[in-house]
Amino acid sequence: MRALARTIAWLIGLPLALLVVLFAVANRQPVALELWPLPWSVALPVYLVVLGALALGLVVGAAAVSMSLLAAGRRAALEKRRAESLARQLAAARATPDETRP
Repeated sequence: MRALARTIAWLIGLPLALLVVLFAVANRQPVALELWPLPWSVALPVYLVVLGALALGLVVGAAAVSMSLLAAGRRAALEKRRAESLARQLAAARATPDETRP
């Protein structure tokens, strides 16, 4: 199973890497990046701007997902403690004799 996953990763990753290289070679023209209120300008190749934006989006998305997973894990731990507490209360209630039974 692990070998299959590795093979699939290569089958997807290698053509994707080839496309990225071809994109970078085809888009080497410089483009000026300016942040409007500031007087600075940076000239970068188009491929660097596009791939940099994709990488930044990947990092921001991964951070958002990890924060969501952390919150879900925190909620799961809280619910687990609550369930254990309720199980202890139920066991204690079953262990005590009931005076209402004949």
